Amino acid sequence: MAARVTSLAFEGVEARRVDVEVQRIAAGQSAFVVVGLADKAVGEARERVRAAFAGLGLALPVGRVVANLSPADLPKEGNHFDLPIALALLCAMGVITQDALEGWAAVGELKLDGEIASVAGVLPAAMAAGAMGLGLICPEACGPEAAWAGQTRILAPRSLIAIVNHFRGSQTLIPPAPGQMLERTDVLDLRDVKGQENAKRALEIAAAGGHNLLYVGPPGSGKSMLAQRLPGLLPPMTSEEVLETSLVHSIAGLLARGALTRARPFRAPHHSASMAALTGGGARAKPGEVSLAHNGVLFLDELPEFAPQALDALRQPLETGEVVVARANAHVRYPAQTQLVAAMNPCRCGLGGDGRGACGKAPRCQQTYQGRLSGPLLDRIDLAVDVPAVTPADLSLPAPMEGTAEAARRVAAAREQAAERARRAGPGAAHLNARAQGAWLETIARLDEAGASLLKRAAEVHGLTARGWTRTLRLARTIADLEGAEGVRRVHVAEALVYRRAAPAQAPMPRAAGPLSRFPLRPVLRGRPEAPGP
Repeated sequence: MAARVTSLAFEGVEARRVDVEVQRIAAGQSAFVVVGLADKAVGEARERVRAAFAGLGLALPVGRVVANLSPADLPKEGNHFDLPIALALLCAMGVITQDALEGWAAVGELKLDGEIASVAGVLPAAMAAGAMGLGLICPEACGPEAAWAGQTRILAPRSLIAIVNHFRGSQTLIPPAPGQMLERTDVLDLRDVKGQENAKRALEIAAAGGHNLLYVGPPGSGKSMLAQRLPGLLPPMTSEEVLETSLVHSIAGLLARGALTRARPFRAPHHSASMAALTGGGARAKPGEVSLAHNGVLFLDELPEFAPQALDALRQPLETGEVVVARANAHVRYPAQTQLVAAMNPCRCGLGGDGRGACGKAPRCQQTYQGRLSGPLLDRIDLAVDVPAVTPADLSLPAPMEGTAEAARRVAAAREQAAERARRAGPGAAHLNARAQGAWLETIARLDEAGASLLKRAAEVHGLTARGWTRTLRLARTIADLEGAEGVRRVHVAEALVYRRAAPAQAPMPRAAGPLSRFPLRPVLRGRPEAPGP
């Protein structure tokens, strides 16, 4: 007798249907075989099912039992096929009727005592099951997560015997309620940062437009401290963004008890992270840090200490907003609309080539250290800001009058202005300036004649690339939004060029000839860069 139960296999954040078929073959030596391009974790399911059945007082049928996972050419990975194999086998044995399982998909790992352990990816599984017109049977611990799928019917048994009793009518399982929607409580305040007005201004601009940001300065100047306060400036995620981000976190197994949050993710991997850890991959093509930071912030401290190959692998995701993990038999896609914030010392010793305590190996030390960063990666950074050492005079000052709350209000107003433009334009228009491109960018820029002339001169004199031109225009639009301006004027373009270290008509400060050396700085007056001369 053959029986069939529906399950799901994951390709990125998408779930594909898998039919688990179990058939008893009376003839031949007793054996339990799992076929259908299953990995080792799936192949070991037969031992977990055998032990769970023993806990129920059941023995496997005499003869050969074959469990086929169809389609056979789709790779099956993970521990969530235990439950559908067990349910299909119970149907084949006559313990549960086939009709009872019609209209249900199942995922879950079996413990040796028959309890059902939690698995990753229940939220995308529940959404995929609902799209197929099916309900989902999942572990009790994953029930609150699956319940976020909306109208999908959910059964969340604690053990295999509980689901058997439910379908036999001796017990009724109550559908689980969605988990909590958590609010962020660990917001760090900008008032903790003394001095560094130019760096704070750059942080506010980056938050308002979703721009990539790089801080360069000696140890202890506050680079990491500033970056860690960026999440407090960002507005909460929309319902659509919460769902997108939660799907990735579900695949990674990061949703505890089904709790979701509107706080934007902030991922800060160690510089020893591999390319697969940053962009995704590995044996099962799991999402990397850039995808786990989807709709949030990816903070890379000690940027040149990361492997150059790993950093260059981020170039495409930063441009396209998605990661494609290529395999011989499949291409797995993960979303990666993230904001990159990075920090680095001017050289390996951290002191740089100027001022008191300067590096004795300058400029070679700076050239070697900064040379670990490729030009194409730096070209994707919109704001590159020097963060000088904090002086004792700064440290002795009282806390600043303005903190995170005041800056967050300005950021929210600027983002709302950009979103309102996009709503008026209709579908397809970018709601975030950092993602505007093509004709839409030209439309929203409304660049005046003086600003266009300055941008053109910067491109000619300092070799601004086409990407640099676009990103400068996006940055200038964000600066204008922070001021509530309708169009982009020359002063906005000038400040954007300063942050890209490509301001024209100025003598560069003494710097080593590394990748950052072609980006000179301008002086700062009252927290705002001075506009370059004509």
